[in-house]
Amino acid sequence: MNIRFRHDAIVRILRRSGTATVNDLAGEVGASRRTVLRDIVALRDQGFVIHSESGRGGGLQLDPESVQTTARLSVTELFALLISVAAMRAARSLPFSDLADAGLAKIERALPADKVRDLRRLLDCLYVGQLSPRQDVSDLGLIDSALLPAFETAFLQRLHLRFRYRDAKGVETNREVEPQALLILPPLWYLVAWDAAREDFRHFRMDRISTPEIVEGAQFRRRHVPFEDDVCPFNKMPR
Repeated sequence: MNIRFRHDAIVRILRRSGTATVNDLAGEVGASRRTVLRDIVALRDQGFVIHSESGRGGGLQLDPESVQTTARLSVTELFALLISVAAMRAARSLPFSDLADAGLAKIERALPADKVRDLRRLLDCLYVGQLSPRQDVSDLGLIDSALLPAFETAFLQRLHLRFRYRDAKGVETNREVEPQALLILPPLWYLVAWDAAREDFRHFRMDRISTPEIVEGAQFRRRHVPFEDDVCPFNKMPR
């Protein structure tokens, strides 16, 4: 059981049982007593209020009003929320945008400094616009759920991303690129990347990308993405 799943399990056990000893928790999550003690410290650091009572009948208790969510959001999860709101706003289908912005701002303020830094670096690579009414979206497919986490890792660590790509004609190729930006033109999402083999930027529709994989090794450099005022890649795009 990894750390996050173990932390979630400990919180569920404490909420369910009211009081539990360290030994009880260790037995339920399959970890050592020392590991559980470290987990309790980590959970308190995350904002959970966990009381401890010594002696017979004592143990650990989770404050019933203790609710912690924001610090447990990963950068990818919060980035997904932010870009979803941005995409809906661009599509003019977000009637409560002010409330959404206020809620997301509260979440961001509660994040640790390192997560805020990574989140802002990701937001720097995000471009949102409106789709040309002439663009054909009749073949729109689903986006691989593994793509956004892969993009986060590749972008923040400046590592190459390898994937299988299917073009508009259905031809599939293996690609290895340097992720530079995300372009959202609802309902189309594009990965904008530098393709060293073609010595140029390429736009890859994310619903046509499959089996994304991080390529460990040499880091690439960030490049200026040459977006014009009209960032919409209409119809024929070089591949």
